[in-house]
Amino acid sequence: MSQERVAAAPTDSKSLAAPEHIKTIEPYIPGKPIDDLVRELGLDPAAVVKLASNENPLGMPESAKRAIEQALAGLGRYPDPGGYALKQVISKRLDVPAQWITLGNGSNDILELVGMALLQPGASAVYSQYAFVVYRLATQARGARHIVVSAKDFGHDLDAMFAAIEADTRLVFIANPNNPTGTFLSEQAVTRFLERVKDEFGSRVTVVLDEAYNEYLAAEIRIDSVALVKRFDNLVVSRSFSKAYGLAGLRVGFGLSQPPLTDLLARVRQPFNVNALAQAAAMAAFQDDAFLARSAQINEAGKQQLQAAFDRLGLTYVPSFANFVLVQVGDASAVNQALLKRGVIVRPVGADGLPQWLRISIGLPEENETLIRALAQVLGKEAA
Repeated sequence: MSQERVAAAPTDSKSLAAPEHIKTIEPYIPGKPIDDLVRELGLDPAAVVKLASNENPLGMPESAKRAIEQALAGLGRYPDPGGYALKQVISKRLDVPAQWITLGNGSNDILELVGMALLQPGASAVYSQYAFVVYRLATQARGARHIVVSAKDFGHDLDAMFAAIEADTRLVFIANPNNPTGTFLSEQAVTRFLERVKDEFGSRVTVVLDEAYNEYLAAEIRIDSVALVKRFDNLVVSRSFSKAYGLAGLRVGFGLSQPPLTDLLARVRQPFNVNALAQAAAMAAFQDDAFLARSAQINEAGKQQLQAAFDRLGLTYVPSFANFVLVQVGDASAVNQALLKRGVIVRPVGADGLPQWLRISIGLPEENETLIRALAQVLGKEAA
């Protein structure tokens, strides 16, 4: 009787015959889930405050909950692969052709799709130091080269980023507001950068303007990025329903670009990448102006609450234009662990090159106060 030979399981994924650029990816580390902390420390779930993942502290709007309830009956069938109804809502409210819209499984998906469509070994992408980690991941997963430009005042140095563009550059990523630092670029600065890129490189270099936190900006400084998409055929604008719209758990976002780019994204997009409940909830949330206004109001008040507390505690922070604040606390890893023991989850950003800093999401007033008291205790300072 012959015996089947059973291969020994690899002890390390790096021993597999995979491309080197895949083996060397450092996986994305998300904010610690509440359930994990409860299991590890035996804490009361109701007493845990999570201010780590830039989620909307108001949760999902009631309008989206009602839309989900109505959509439940259709879950035995696949969702609309093209997201026709959601695209129509976005098209009408933003005054952009529906054919210019790409739906994504969160705005992260849009960033990955752009990388998949335009990057490959032998190409490069430009992005800023201290910018969103997915730019690095989307670039590395395609075997492309990273061109990381030093930050200026914790934000994007657009002049240096323009100068860093090389012959093999196909993508430039810009986060506005930026995550994890919360900095913001003016419309004038962004427009001038787009003009310079278009004039110098034509459509060879595509710019991604990542606006995941756009809805938290005051109306008077918000960029008319739709007008920019209509003007520049080498621009992709990405937006998210995970933040101000309160739909983080449903994973839905969208991109805006002119048809040549939209067509490329459609070629690499997975069929049914946005589920039926996400589409229904997004349609409702996108039209819920009252919820959006309340989200912005709560966020602005919470931002002032946190920043005033950091001033009292003598802590350095980066003035934020988003729904989080980056604050310098010394040994951020140790402070983070001490906060976890007190049931407060925040986000250390050492992996982003900021080992002394914590990114703290803005919560409800009582959640912010819990964080302030806990942080003061850990640092041995008075919270009042």
